[in-house]
Amino acid sequence: MNHHDPASTATLEQALQGTRRGQFFQELLTNSIHFPLANTFLEMLLSGPTKYLREADIYIIFFSCLVQAWFLSERRRTGRPAPLVGNLLGPGLYTLIEFAMEGMEFFDKPHHLAYWFFALGIGFFQWLGLQTRDGGSQLCILMENLIRTNILLVTYALFESASSAKYPSLDKFLSDPSHIFILLVLFFLGLVVGFANVLSQRYLETLQGVSRQLRRYSEWLLGPRLLAAAVAGEGVKSLQLTRRDRTILFMDIRGFTAWSEQRSPEVVVEMLNRYFGLGEQALTGLDVIKVKHTADEIMVVFPEPGEAIRAARRLGERTWPFLATQGLKAGAGLHRGEVIEGLIGSSEVKAYDVIGDTVNTAKRLCDNAPGGQILASEAVRERAAGDLEVNNALTIQAKGKSQPLTVYPVKLAPAGG
Repeated sequence: MNHHDPASTATLEQALQGTRRGQFFQELLTNSIHFPLANTFLEMLLSGPTKYLREADIYIIFFSCLVQAWFLSERRRTGRPAPLVGNLLGPGLYTLIEFAMEGMEFFDKPHHLAYWFFALGIGFFQWLGLQTRDGGSQLCILMENLIRTNILLVTYALFESASSAKYPSLDKFLSDPSHIFILLVLFFLGLVVGFANVLSQRYLETLQGVSRQLRRYSEWLLGPRLLAAAVAGEGVKSLQLTRRDRTILFMDIRGFTAWSEQRSPEVVVEMLNRYFGLGEQALTGLDVIKVKHTADEIMVVFPEPGEAIRAARRLGERTWPFLATQGLKAGAGLHRGEVIEGLIGSSEVKAYDVIGDTVNTAKRLCDNAPGGQILASEAVRERAAGDLEVNNALTIQAKGKSQPLTVYPVKLAPAGG
């Protein structure tokens, strides 16, 4: 349903997808920090820890990778991933700052160029993976992991060539059997990690698909607000039976039984789906706790009377013209008071509902409202008199009530409405 408020949506999304901080650290630790970390140890060993820690290089490169991680995680969080541009942000920022300090000498160091190479390769295959599906996407994951695992090999080769005259060229470096051993191990390790990530990605996509389905079904049963409370809170405990002050709205169709007897079940269902759909549109943007459809009846639970009155007016404006085309009318009733609210049922089957005399009274007001009219109780008038026709009070004798009830018609077109 679309009548949830933005706060509930944000809470639910955060619970399902993780916090912004969590997504930032996931991006940092699984991608953005890899080369800067290897580069840090390389430069530290070449120049000495004390000297290196006194220079700005280490702080610049980690600042750059933090900016990159923030950018990539934010773009992914907002559904606008930009892996190619994002992966180049770290080396780009690092190069820009270092070039301003060192000039062209910055490019004389091969590990600075290696940063660009790995960033471009990883960013390209991440980007390509978004453009392809199934086999193509899985191949991109394998290639990305092969490139990533070779960060160690390349930085090790750069260290050996810089610290020893034995390996002035790549041929000399590869002539050492131990280096061939490292090369083969890293290559096959990259394949293993890549295959593991492919399986993890497929499993994650399956879980995300199931999660989306379960979320949709749960919203149908609970509504976004209650679902967000259950996911972000203590699960079922947050839905336990509690006494609360609520406003209940009932609306149902007059003459529905007689009308449906003359039509096929398919026509009846099509009409009801259209009726409920218009009702859902009317509730969009309002603070709705729970919506329940029973046959031709709509029951809505609100935290405050003012919101319930706005909803009743919108429901009338949206659904009554459609019902008129079917030769039908609908009436509605509003009442406020204490209810018992929460999960009700057996240990195996439960449903979220509201129980109490407040609910029964709202239903009786609805039953007594003529088609095309909305009646509100005295309890509603106490909180929201401005939206009621207080000078046109009515007295009704509701079924099951020992005393007459004073009710007030709701203004369908208030000033500014």
